[in-house]
Parts: sequence; structure tokens; C-alpha cells
Amino acid sequence: MTQDPSPARVRLRLVFSPDFALGPGKADLLEGIAETGSIAAAGRRMGMSYKRAWSLVESLNAAFAAPLVARSRGGARGGGAALTEMGERVLAHYRSAQLKAATAAKEDVESLSRLVRIAPQDDQAD
Repeated sequence: MTQDPSPARVRLRLVFSPDFALGPGKADLLEGIAETGSIAAAGRRMGMSYKRAWSLVESLNAAFAAPLVARSRGGARGGGAALTEMGERVLAHYRSAQLKAATAAKEDVESLSRLVRIAPQDDQAD
């Protein structure tokens, strides 16, 4: 078995309740919506269906005090989506926490990486 060439990393998942967490996938989806102006395009970039992307957006919009994503329908050029001010704030706070967590754990992650013989095949098994 070959060792994974990618360096070990910290993945931050903030659990707010048994039914809602904010992690790298939802943050990446929000970032994709901000960059593309489209829920479908952001989902495609991540290899997910529009239905799955829209479902995640609905859960994000419902979980916070105000919606994170605003959607516009139809028209001559089709619909679109954009982050609301709340969405921008949530994404910025998550990215900041992500950076702080990675920075704080850097030495320990490097030490643990030197102790790992075989890279795990499933990074979800934590």
C-alpha cells in the first residue's frame, strides 16, 4: 500500500445541534455560490446534484437567524443565487476558525504525521 502524498490536515466541523453541523463541504458550497452566482454551478464544481446542493442551501438557510443564500428565479438569463450579508459573515467566520484550528494544531499534526506508517484509505473514519 502506498502512502498518501497529501499532507495531513485539520478538517473543522462545527456541530451546533444533533441535526446541524457546518463543515468544509457546506463552506465550499457557499464559496462556490459566491464565486459562480449559481447553486447548480457550485454543486457541479463539487460533483453533486442540484437537488443535493439545494437541500444543503435550504438547511443552511433554516439553521441561521437569517438566510445565507438568496435565490432569484427565471428571467431572460435564468435564475441565480448569491450570498446574503449573513452568508458572507458565516463563511468568513468559518474560514477564520478553520485557519485558526489548523494553525493551532500544526505542530501536533506534523508530529502525528511522522508516526503514521500507512495513510488511512477513508478520511471520514475519524
